[in-house]
Amino acid sequence: MTPITNILMVCTANICRSPMAQMVGAHLAQKAGMAKSVKFDSAGTQAGRMREPADPRTRSALEKRDYPTFKTRSRQITTDDFMKFDLILAMDHSHLSSMRDMCPQEHAHKIRLFLDFAPALGINEVPDPYFGGPQGFENILDLCEAATTGLLAHIRSGAAL
Repeated sequence: MTPITNILMVCTANICRSPMAQMVGAHLAQKAGMAKSVKFDSAGTQAGRMREPADPRTRSALEKRDYPTFKTRSRQITTDDFMKFDLILAMDHSHLSSMRDMCPQEHAHKIRLFLDFAPALGINEVPDPYFGGPQGFENILDLCEAATTGLLAHIRSGAAL
């Protein structure tokens, strides 16, 4: 039986970047034949928008590229998530800092930036598209596809997370 790698994507309110990354991750893992061994979830560092669905612009960008849109409600990251997940990927440095502040020391090695898996992009943060238009969400989707492709290749290679 193949071990399951559980991955948590984290942004601010869990309505734009992290649910998009979760849905892209699940879909690309399925296409790569890895859906049984790699599972994705998402959460936010702040509680202001909890229990809301993904932003309509997130869903629209995903639907334009034939991605399923299954993330139902936002949630806040919890201390239990650091035990449950094998890898916790922050969209930007502020999320990374927030998670490091709340993470038990024995799980700190699990926290990384999502774009660490797409070094060719030359950037390390996924910008927040919330206050912009649809093109910002298309850009985020490009970044999610690149980072997810790198992440899945990393996992498939057997390299340590």
